[in-house]
Amino acid sequence: MEIRAGRVVVHAVEHGAGRPVLVLHGAGVDHREAEACFEPALAHVAGLRRIYPDLPGMGRTAAPAALRSADDVVETLLRFADEVTGGTAYLLVGHSAGAHFARAMAARSPQRVAGLALVCPLLPGVREVPAHRVVVGPEGAREPGESGAIGDDVFRSYFVIQTPEMLERHRRYVEPAAALVDRAALERIGERWALADEPLPAYPGPTAVVAGRLDATVGHAAAVDLALRYPHASLAVVDDAGHALPHEQPELLRALLAEWLTRVERAL
Repeated sequence: MEIRAGRVVVHAVEHGAGRPVLVLHGAGVDHREAEACFEPALAHVAGLRRIYPDLPGMGRTAAPAALRSADDVVETLLRFADEVTGGTAYLLVGHSAGAHFARAMAARSPQRVAGLALVCPLLPGVREVPAHRVVVGPEGAREPGESGAIGDDVFRSYFVIQTPEMLERHRRYVEPAAALVDRAALERIGERWALADEPLPAYPGPTAVVAGRLDATVGHAAAVDLALRYPHASLAVVDDAGHALPHEQPELLRALLAEWLTRVERAL
């Protein structure tokens, strides 16, 4: 479907019926990665309408020149949420940069957000980011470039679990989006990625914060800090998981989101 949100026409796919759940993917991919990772955790839950948009400059959502900052993207996504939900309170899930935008949406419109889940969130104050380390591979743990490694450099720098199954997921759900990325738009927006109203007020509703202990992109320390600020946040720091945690630890992610959804229902 195509939804006009101010200056941007947002492409999205949806599944199911009921309370809306907006799932926001990270940078450099499109809705297909989020769909592949989060549908297994959400599809079995009755009464959820799962909505996966392509963020501006990725997938089939263009980023007009007027979009010049993360704040502009947040404004677009808030308009998209209003249009696609018809004013109904919605759940909000974000991975990586998608979590950056989701956190801002929840802070600026908390009355519209019934629950917030942040997975490997991109946050201000990122610190203590570990060096990339592979923990599972065809012949055990190895560093990128070592003999026997599989996949290309992008795969090897993203996944800490480097098995044929993970490589297949990368090829099916991550690589196809690369050709659709508007690099100039992402660079333009990325130059102003910090939000104007940081530090954002803590979202008061049911929250889940999930981080990978081995995340060599954003680390996990800032996510721990964030969870401690949110009054109703559950926090999980997952071992043997990096920035590709939704791929690498699907069963654990499903359990953590199930716990979050239980708290959401209790709060409604």
